[in-house]
Amino acid sequence: MTPDASLQVRDLHGWYGESKALHGMNFEIGRGEVVTLLGRNGAGKTTTLRAIMGLLRKKTGEIRFRGEELCGRLPEYVARRGIAIFSSLTVEENLMLPPVVAEGGMAMDDILALFPNLAERRNSPGTKLSGGEQQMLAIARILRTGATLLLLDEPTEGLAPVIVKQIGAVIAKLKERGFTVLLVEQNFRFAAKLADRHYVVEDGRVVESFTAADVAGGIDRIETYLRV
Repeated sequence: MTPDASLQVRDLHGWYGESKALHGMNFEIGRGEVVTLLGRNGAGKTTTLRAIMGLLRKKTGEIRFRGEELCGRLPEYVARRGIAIFSSLTVEENLMLPPVVAEGGMAMDDILALFPNLAERRNSPGTKLSGGEQQMLAIARILRTGATLLLLDEPTEGLAPVIVKQIGAVIAKLKERGFTVLLVEQNFRFAAKLADRHYVVEDGRVVESFTAADVAGGIDRIETYLRV
């Protein structure tokens, strides 16, 4: 494990019932980095995030956050260590994750400065927000928790380009503030502008990794991995 590693995943295997979904995931994230998991639908990216959060119960391997082993811990314990997930969780799964995990959550004024759209709509009911604004609201909620490691699962899926650009600007600002981000994203060109490193996932394992400096020379290979 590198001295400044925030998250380390080693030989992670996971199952949904009898169906195996993860086949030995290996990667790590340094503190303050933005790192992506890239791959086709069904590759195991979202399952990896669920495993980190403790939402995938049947698993083996190592998940270390700041040196502490989390594999086998319950979701509420993982969340209280300072990890938050943006994903399409069920109601039950959302209720398992506490609203505040640590001191130091972002102040409301700071959050509204990050999300001008929400500042303009701050008195509107959540049900009246657009799809993009609801995505922003969901990310804003996790910034209130005090978490320092953010797991973002397809935050731009189905959004208009102007909203995608705004979310990209938010992630860049979060990196400047020292947050660590693990980003699952189908839109590689979006992710490439933000991430320090990329891990390509196939069949529940990492098959290749790229640094930001490697992307220009490896973009054809990356797009081959992502091609349906």
